[in-house]
Amino acid sequence: MAQVTRGGGMVIIGLTYIVALILTIIPLPQWMAAFRPEWLALALIYWSMALPHRVGIFTAFALGLILDVLKGALLGQHALALVAITYMTLKVYQQIRIFPMWQQALGIMGLLLLYQVLVMWVNGITDLRSSTWSDWLPAVSSTLLWPWVYLILRDIRRHFGIK
Repeated sequence: MAQVTRGGGMVIIGLTYIVALILTIIPLPQWMAAFRPEWLALALIYWSMALPHRVGIFTAFALGLILDVLKGALLGQHALALVAITYMTLKVYQQIRIFPMWQQALGIMGLLLLYQVLVMWVNGITDLRSSTWSDWLPAVSSTLLWPWVYLILRDIRRHFGIK
């Protein structure tokens, strides 16, 4: 196991956020685009559950602003949603961590649905676009991917000894 210094751990965590952002903007075929998982939200939920003393509200806000710029969204839209789900995660992370994986995924789905509601709410009050049923599909696909995201990020954290 490669032991990482305190600052080095943040580099590894930052790299996982960069990968999540890249996965968020990679072009997909049109039939698959509606199912694009919320990669950044999943990574942020994992790291705020695993390391609540190092990943928090400020991280969520900064990453949300970056995501807003990358997606061309209203500045602060994704930042608001990511801050809200990170806050909720930080409040209940001790309970979520002890659940079996399928129950954990259901809890994560609740957080992702909150994320989607906040993004759609901002779209609605700014009249940017109306919501459709397909706006809920990323929460479903993200929930289905949660076990794999959790296992991969946990293995990365353990491999590099991030504490």
